[in-house]
Amino acid sequence: MIRTIYFAGSISGGRGDADLYRQIIRLLSEYGQVLTEHVGDPQLTSGGETRRSGAEVYRQDMDWLAQADVLVAEVTMPSHGVGYEIASAERMGKPVLCLHRSGTGRRLSAMLGGNPALQCERYASLEEVEAILQRFFGS
Repeated sequence: MIRTIYFAGSISGGRGDADLYRQIIRLLSEYGQVLTEHVGDPQLTSGGETRRSGAEVYRQDMDWLAQADVLVAEVTMPSHGVGYEIASAERMGKPVLCLHRSGTGRRLSAMLGGNPALQCERYASLEEVEAILQRFFGS
């Protein structure tokens, strides 16, 4: 079954996890088309997309989110945009998986962890992410 996947990760909130995002996107691509591969692009800085206006970025991201079957978000690095995307996906009735890396000293937001509509999973390695994705996608 071909799925469309919206991957969310911090851009303006910090790009320290960009390499990790790229690796998660690679794993996600085994389950379908990732509409937001650019989130893992090491050339993308915390300045975000500079060739498009905020309104254009918003419209494109909301269009992609509407097209997506699921949203998978890496939420270790706090990000207003990722939170907005998660809330939007929830309102649209889409399944949402939030991945939170343990051992970073960052706590999972209670708004995410306490929301029964979201599936929030902690992980320490990419192997654990792989197992989480297998369970989430039912493989």
